[in-house]
Amino acid sequence: MNTETTLGQLTTLKLRAMAEAYQQQLSLPIHQQLDGHQMIAHLAQAELLFRKNERSAGYLRLARLRQEAYPENVICSAERNFSKQQLAELMLGNYIRNGQPILVCGPTGVGKSYLACALGHQACTQGYKTMYLNMNKFIERITISKLDGTYLRLLSQIEKVSLLILDDFGLAQLDTTVKLALLQIIEDRYEKKSFIITSQLPVNSWHDHLNDPSLADALLDRMTANAHRIELKGNSLRGKKL
Repeated sequence: MNTETTLGQLTTLKLRAMAEAYQQQLSLPIHQQLDGHQMIAHLAQAELLFRKNERSAGYLRLARLRQEAYPENVICSAERNFSKQQLAELMLGNYIRNGQPILVCGPTGVGKSYLACALGHQACTQGYKTMYLNMNKFIERITISKLDGTYLRLLSQIEKVSLLILDDFGLAQLDTTVKLALLQIIEDRYEKKSFIITSQLPVNSWHDHLNDPSLADALLDRMTANAHRIELKGNSLRGKKL
C-alpha cells in the first residue's frame, strides 16, 4: 500500500481532516497505529468533527453577533434573577427545536444583549443558522428593502434562519411599515422557528410602545405564546463578564 498515494487521494477528495488524521497515524510507531476498522472509524470521526466545526464557524460569521459572548461567561445568581439551571436548560437548544421565543427584559447594562449573543453563539455551535439584528439595523434593513424592491427576499432570508435575535426592542419608535414587517416575520416563525427579543421595557409595556391596539394584540399574542421569559435584575455589568 502506497501511503503517499492514499494521502494524495484524500486531499484530492477534499477530506483534509481525514488526511491530517491519517498523517498523524503514520507518524506513530507501527505498533501504536490503529488497524483496520479502528483506523477507518478514527479517520471518519476526525472528518466529521472538522466539518462540524467549520460549519459552526461559518454560522458564527454569518450571524454577526454584537458581542463575542460565551455561555460559560454568563453570570447566574439570585441577584440577577437568573439561575444556572435556567441557563443550562436554554443551552440544550430545545427552545429552538420547539420553535419557542425567548424574551429578555431588564434595565440597561444588566447583560441582556450578552445573554442573547451567548445563546446565539451556542446555537451556531449546535448547527443552527442564526441572525442577529439590533432594532435600529432591523428598521434600516426593512426600510431600504421596501425602497429597492428586495423586501420579499429579506423576509425569505430571515425566515430561513433557525434563530433570529432582535436586540433592544423598544428603544426606537416603529412606523407602520416596520410594525407590519415585524408581524409578518413573527407570524412566519410562530411555533416553527425561534427568536430572541431583548428590551429595556417590561413585556407589559410593549403594547403601549407599539401604539396600535389591533396590530399590537396580534403581534404580542404571537410573541408571548409559549415564550421563555427572563427578567434580569441587578446593577450594571458594563465592562465585566456577564
